[in-house]
Amino acid sequence: MTADHTSDTGLLAPGWAGSPAADATSDTAFLHALLYAETALTRAQAALGLAPAEAADAVTGAADPARFDIRSLAGRARAGGNPVIPLVADLTAAVGEPYGPYVHRGATSQDILDTAAMLVAVRTLDLVLDGLARAERALARLAAGHRDTPMPGRTLTQHAVPTTFGLKAAGWRSLVLDARDRVSHVRHTLPVQLGGAAGTLAAFQAYGTQDPTALTEAYARELGLAASPLPWHTLRTPVADLAGCLAFTTGALGKLGEDVLTLSRTEIGEVAEGSGGGSSAMPHKANPVRATLLAAAARRAPQLAATLYGSLAAGDERPAGAWHAEWEPLRDLLRLAGGAARDAAGLAEGLRVNAEAMRRDLDLTGGLIVSERLSAALAPRLGRARAKELLTAVARRTHTEQRPLAELLGEEPELKDLDLAGLTDPTHYTGFAGALTDRALERS
Repeated sequence: MTADHTSDTGLLAPGWAGSPAADATSDTAFLHALLYAETALTRAQAALGLAPAEAADAVTGAADPARFDIRSLAGRARAGGNPVIPLVADLTAAVGEPYGPYVHRGATSQDILDTAAMLVAVRTLDLVLDGLARAERALARLAAGHRDTPMPGRTLTQHAVPTTFGLKAAGWRSLVLDARDRVSHVRHTLPVQLGGAAGTLAAFQAYGTQDPTALTEAYARELGLAASPLPWHTLRTPVADLAGCLAFTTGALGKLGEDVLTLSRTEIGEVAEGSGGGSSAMPHKANPVRATLLAAAARRAPQLAATLYGSLAAGDERPAGAWHAEWEPLRDLLRLAGGAARDAAGLAEGLRVNAEAMRRDLDLTGGLIVSERLSAALAPRLGRARAKELLTAVARRTHTEQRPLAELLGEEPELKDLDLAGLTDPTHYTGFAGALTDRALERS
């Protein structure tokens, strides 16, 4: 057997394999971003008169990703601990004289790698936002279309009181919008990194820079990123913000996945994925694959975010280990969130709702699902203590005798004149679910 050493295929990662986020975070995408960060730095210096315009053109022209061997860069990165060092050597050689010395001038490896990571993050967050927008629209349609579709509400896995599928879908949509707001905010605040060897920009001063703010802002304009007031080599707020919004997004979408997994169980069958996945051993199965992948992403993301939060404790002016620990979990988080947004959109757009099964399941407890309503209705007539005693006894009989709650209550003389059929109809006890759904759908 021969081994294929191709990387980034996602063989064990169906949650992001084949997604737009996979392409946006690949080794090739990072190489593009690293080269873009390098060329933008030279262009920014040229724009301020700190480098010849010809140097900017030469560096930009030489930075063709096809000219660089990713596998070689990865192997040589071990010597210095990061891939920027061999990349700068190769790019400088590609530029040649007389403009090779303008490559990477004044910068340190972390400036370029952090900036490239922000570029990759911005591009991936745009894809996440696209997926969230699709999911939001589909969930809004479900919420409006099923505003008054009654179903069992469940707490601690058991029937609680009735609710509506519209309210449930509106809740999923609310989480998607929460994720959108967080991702959008972070996406527009991600900054370039520019600090030089120890965050003082000393080398840039030595090369003639008079205004460090102007240089940082010129660099940011070249890349379409924000300009940070300070170098953030060991001030890792941007990475922590990414960790937070990405972990929240996968968790929020995981809620959708978990609910669909429960509601699509064979014995419940209240919803189903539009096109379920198959089984290698059981031909009859249509597994809720998208929901499964959402649930898996939600379980992985917090631990990845924890590593990034742990790297906030970055020592000195440039850290040993804390910075290096960020790269892989950050990429994994971007991939997870990107894949989850894709799968959530597909799940929401194709979700099939079985209103008949929801109505059937409301009757599984013989009317006990509205015992809360009966407590409120009977207390004024019987007294609170007597009402509780009666309902407790009748509930027990409902289970043991397999008779409807309304039938058993009808045998009580003091309740003969009550509309027990109406009081025990679960479709008449959904509270303000419709109004709450309407209010949720007002959010744009």
